[in-house]
Order: sequence, then structure tokens, then C-alpha cells
Amino acid sequence: MASCLTLKKSNCKSCFRCVRKCPVKAIRFSGNQAHIIGNECILCGNCVVQCPQNAKEIADSTEKVKVLLQSGDPVIVSLAPSFIANYEGVGIESMKKALLALGFSDVEETAIGATIVKKEYDRMLKEDDRDIIISSCCHSINLLIQKKYPACLEYLADVMSPMQAHCQDIKKRIPDAKTVFIGPCVAKKDEAEYYEGIVDAVLTFEELDKMLTEAGISPVAQIDSQNESRARFFPTTGGVLKTMAKDAPGYTYIAIDGVENCMAALADIESGKVHKCFIEMSACVGSCIGGPVMNKSHKSPIHDYLAVAEYAGEEDFPVESTSPAEIRKVFSYIEHKLPLPSESEIMAVMRQMGKFRPSDELNCGSCGYNSCRDKAIAICQGKAEISMCLPFLKDKAESFSDTIVKNTPNALIVLNEDLEVQQINAAARKLMNIRSASDVLGEQVIRILDPTVFATVKQTGRSVRDQRVYLAEYKKYVEQTVVYDKDSRMLVGIMRDITDEVLDLEKKESISRQTVEVADKVVEKQMRIVQEIASLLGETAAETKIALTKLKESISDE
Repeated sequence: MASCLTLKKSNCKSCFRCVRKCPVKAIRFSGNQAHIIGNECILCGNCVVQCPQNAKEIADSTEKVKVLLQSGDPVIVSLAPSFIANYEGVGIESMKKALLALGFSDVEETAIGATIVKKEYDRMLKEDDRDIIISSCCHSINLLIQKKYPACLEYLADVMSPMQAHCQDIKKRIPDAKTVFIGPCVAKKDEAEYYEGIVDAVLTFEELDKMLTEAGISPVAQIDSQNESRARFFPTTGGVLKTMAKDAPGYTYIAIDGVENCMAALADIESGKVHKCFIEMSACVGSCIGGPVMNKSHKSPIHDYLAVAEYAGEEDFPVESTSPAEIRKVFSYIEHKLPLPSESEIMAVMRQMGKFRPSDELNCGSCGYNSCRDKAIAICQGKAEISMCLPFLKDKAESFSDTIVKNTPNALIVLNEDLEVQQINAAARKLMNIRSASDVLGEQVIRILDPTVFATVKQTGRSVRDQRVYLAEYKKYVEQTVVYDKDSRMLVGIMRDITDEVLDLEKKESISRQTVEVADKVVEKQMRIVQEIASLLGETAAETKIALTKLKESISDE
């Protein structure tokens, strides 16, 4: 169903904006890539418009149209009435000249088909015994009802869209003709493919611009005044109602635009709160002139509405009468393939997301879902991943970093560029005898530390690593490292308490000095003893020598 939309996987950055903007959450994430869920997508085109990376693309039909133009059969354009808002100042005759130059056989306004459709709406209200009728012009709204609100299918007008009614009318008048619808809508591509044999191809205004540019053709800004028709109001909110007689007795006529508003209205209808109404529903805010493939260079709803209003007329296009059977359209329920998970499965995922109690459910919508519970259901269905929860990732990252900060034996202090304390861990508080972090958070660091090193690092941008410092006020020795993080504009100070190491070293050095002193004293004493012994030995030897000499002399005399 969503083959009209494709995805550039390399461009997807997992910003989840497409999920946030998708009114029916028809996008799933797997492997950090967005994937469109065909049987849930209503082809509103919001994801195309909102994707900041242009990862979503509309399937290009230009080659298909070029083949039709070369086929030899007459190819006739059904031009959506919103063209007057997209191509400023260019009337139908100027558009016709440009399109004929591209090779098309003729150009007619889809407003002709709108006239046929609105006449059938008037007939249904007067002749059919219906409680509620919902317009079926918008294919995205039709898909919304078929997929999400099957109980409202009985109220959906079983009538062709203006595009189909017009193209069928063209083929009725010119049997061998090929028809190409040109407008601002993605969903029309799907409608043309699904209901075969009526519309042969669909071009968006962007695709038409591409073809005109390649051919060097530019529509001339010229407003014609021929064939004015009030059916040209169809692409505006309430435009269908503006063309209708609105004289069916007992009926209220309501116009609603925007998928969210339409969903709220359909919920009211399902609950039985609404009766005897004709409801014009448009998926796009502002209706077709707010379509996803209007020229993105201008988004001016008031200006665009005025352009349509000024170009529209008071009368209807002349059309042949059509029987209800000729433009009847059957809508059937499109079944979902993803069953709802059980309550236990939902709660198990909620616990994995860290949601253990209602107070844990922030329902912030950062993941794209309206509530944490909706996100849990999407995870169970394989449409989402737990990692899409920003608060969960934030808490997980903070928990991990907090665990490191709290349990590291090193003192940690974080300052902003004004040298104000932003974070301080337990080890730092213990080192500096700080009772509570709140006592210093937001205060100047000078209250607890000499700010010189922090100011120097901030000014020079050069980190200081393993610098030995004595904190006299705390009687502590530390090795400090100070780093400036330019991205966060924060200064990080890490201090390792080396007081015990320094004291141990000093003690060892003291013992060494004492040992050396003792050794010196012992050596000195021993030397003195040796000297004394030597002295005594010298005296004794001298005396002995003298005595022996005298003895020798006395012996010699005898």
C-alpha cells in the first residue's frame, strides 16, 4: 500500500520525527532505520514533508508518463484545481499551453469531476435515507476509515473521487484516451494503482516541474477568465460544501481538515454522538492546497486560499448527468496484521523501559508515540525499539556515569566557565571535609580550592596532568589533573589523594636518614676505637723495642 513512498536508508538519522508527525504511527524502526508499514499507512505524506534528511521519497512517475506520451494514444491531463495556488498567477489556458508543449493531447480541470461528485452528494442527501455521509474525495481519509475506523465505513460516501469521476468521464468521451492526473497529493498515486483502468498515471506538481524544466518550458503568468466554476473551491477546507446546495432538510454540514481532527470526529461517530450530518473531511490542514507536494518554496495558506477563491466562479461546469451506478465506489475494510499484545506483554516491556509505576511514565513523546504505553505496544508489535526512549537512554547513561563518579576513589569536581561548582563527588567532599554537595554547588571554586590552575587551563586550553600539589588547608597531598572540555564548556578536575603515599615516603626517607646517621656514628666510633687500639699498640711496640734494645745491650756488655 505504501509503495508510493520509498526510503533512503543512508539518510535516516533516527531522529523519530517521522513517527512523531505520523498521525497513525505507520512507521516502524529496526536497526536504526525507519520503515513504512504499508497496511497501516494512509499516505498523508507528512513523513515526506517533515523528514529533515529527505530520507522519504515519493515514487517517481515521470518515466511512466513519458512512455504514455510515446504510445501514440491521446494522453489527456486532469489538472487538480489547486494548481492556481501552486503556480502563482498562471491560469488554466497558460497551463494548457505548457502541457501541450510537453506532448499532452489536451488539458482539463479536475473541477469537472468535482462537479459530477458534488451533484451526487446532493442527490444522496435528498433521496437516500442516510444518517451520516462522509465525503470520499480524499483518498487518505478513505484509507484512514478503511484501516482504523471500520465501524464508520457505512457512512463513507460510496462515490468516486473527483479525479476518478473526471478521468472516467474523459474516457467515456474519448474511448482510446489515456489519463494523467496532476496534483499535490501522494495518496492519488495509490488510488490510481488500486482502482485500475480509470487513471493511467499520477504526477505531483514537483514531478511536473521536473518535466517542464527538462524541456525548457515555463508556464506564462497569465490569468484567464474563461469557464469560471465554483467547483474550483474543492481544494480548500469547506470547498466541497461551497459547491453544494446544502438544502437537504434536517442535515448539518461540517468541514473538518487535518488527520487528527478527522480521527477525533470519527471517534465521535463511532460512539454514536453524531447524527444527520454531511461531513467534508480532508487529511491535509487547509485541504488540498496544504498538500504534501505543493511547492515547498511557499507555504502561505491565506494567500493560497485567496488565489483559489479569486479564480473560482459562481456557476457549475456543464456536465452530463451521471447515474449513481456509474460513479459508485466500493470501500472495504483493510485488516491490520499486527495484533494487540496482552497486558502482561505490555507491562513486561514497560519494566524494560524503566517504567515501574505511573510516575515513571513521562509521556514526553520524544520517541514519536503519544504515551509510554503506546510505545510499549509498538515495541511488542515490532514497530519500535526500547532505545527510542530518550528519557530511558538518558537515565541509563546518567546511571552508568553516576555509578562511575560515585564509586571512583578519585576526587572529582566539575566547574563551568565562571569557575562555579557544577558537580562534586563523594570522594572530593571527603577530601575537603564538605558535608553536602549542596553546600558548594553553584558557588565559586575559590571557596574550597585555589582557582589558579583552573583559570590557567581555561585560558590556555592546555590540560594539566598528574601535578603534585599540597592542599595546606586540608593537610592533604594530591596529584591533580585539570581538563577543559570545549564542547560542554566545562572544566573537570580530578584529584588523587596521595597523602598516605607521601607520608609513607617521608617516613621511609626519615628512617633512611636515621639509619645513615647511625651507620655513620658506628663507623666513626669503630674508627676511633681502631685508632685508639692502634695508638696503644704503637706505644706498646715502642716500649717493647726499647726494652729489647736495652736487654740486647746488656747481653752484649757481658
